[in-house]
Amino acid sequence: MMRLVRIAVAALIAALAVAACGGGDSSGTTNTPSAPSSATTASGGGGGEASITIENFQFGSALTVKPGATVKVTNKDGAAHNVTSDDGTSFKTPDLGKDESASFTAPNAPGNYKFSCTLHASMSGIGMLVVQP
Repeated sequence: MMRLVRIAVAALIAALAVAACGGGDSSGTTNTPSAPSSATTASGGGGGEASITIENFQFGSALTVKPGATVKVTNKDGAAHNVTSDDGTSFKTPDLGKDESASFTAPNAPGNYKFSCTLHASMSGIGMLVVQP
């Protein structure tokens, strides 16, 4: 019986991971600065701050910022999370516990930057930071 429960839970996690990843490509960073229509826009570079809230193992809508903007990340989940650019070099936060926050500086190069939580495979490549001048 316990084995059936484990199989059911594993199937549910796999289904959630597939749903969370959506379609999209896996190319990581692109230099196409067109923002998705559901994007949140924030000013930056001149003292503006944008924010990403991690809740229910999701990052929310794509976030559009200016080059060099400060981006604050807050984790509302009970599990630890981080925000790491999929290219591995553009930005990264430390692992954040529940209600902890950290900030990073958006890249100076315009483009679309996919990001993930490196602690959870189901949160791989599902975040988007759009940097536009």
